[in-house]
Amino acid sequence: MREVVVASPAVPPIGARLRAERVRRGVSIRGLARDIGVSASLISQIETEKSSPSVSTLYAISTALGISIEELFGPSTTEEAATEGEGEPAGAGEPADVRVVRLPAFSPAGDGALREGPAAAALLTAALTAAGTGERVGPVITPGEREVLTLDSGVTWELLGRMPHKHVEFLLITYQPGGTSSSSGLLMRHTGIEFGFVISGELTLSLGFETHKLTAGDAVSFDSSNPHAYRNESTEPAVGVWFVLERWA
Repeated sequence: MREVVVASPAVPPIGARLRAERVRRGVSIRGLARDIGVSASLISQIETEKSSPSVSTLYAISTALGISIEELFGPSTTEEAATEGEGEPAGAGEPADVRVVRLPAFSPAGDGALREGPAAAALLTAALTAAGTGERVGPVITPGEREVLTLDSGVTWELLGRMPHKHVEFLLITYQPGGTSSSSGLLMRHTGIEFGFVISGELTLSLGFETHKLTAGDAVSFDSSNPHAYRNESTEPAVGVWFVLERWA
């Protein structure tokens, strides 16, 4: 195995990602706010990192802009283009936050050696692309490598894995005591099929006209287009693994 040290991908601010996508699509702040039923000032505060979106608001914005939630993890194409060529020269210093990419031995001759040339270069480029752009996360993710999104109302999402071109959310979610998916108390709807498993704590699910109290070991599955919301009414954090298979036309 040959080891290559690359910087671990960082999760950029949510607001910067959303603003870049809104501008790219030529949508105004007022137009986006009108489409999802919130104030223009809230959109502005989210984009400038003065406020974090709730789960429901984030889903509403991403749906209106036609992007998936999993695209909000990792560096965006816009940000990569803006920062391309910047930074210190090679060898000027190793970043503090690095990870090791282990490349399988490759040789056209079949002798197990990693030789120079187009084939080896292509293999190295593919590995660095996957590690540097965040297009793929895995196959193994340790706790210290998880990318984290911190949302409003005491909710955090940790990315557990991602495959290229697959619109799937594979998340470890945490709702702090009093945490809720909607600070306004309204139910949310979004594309996809939702599966969840509660690891610890208690989580209240409002699904349509029904309310379900979820405790450790409970699992749920439903069409995410059904109005729903989560909240933690207990005094302990609620932690679970959620898997949302998104549908895109």
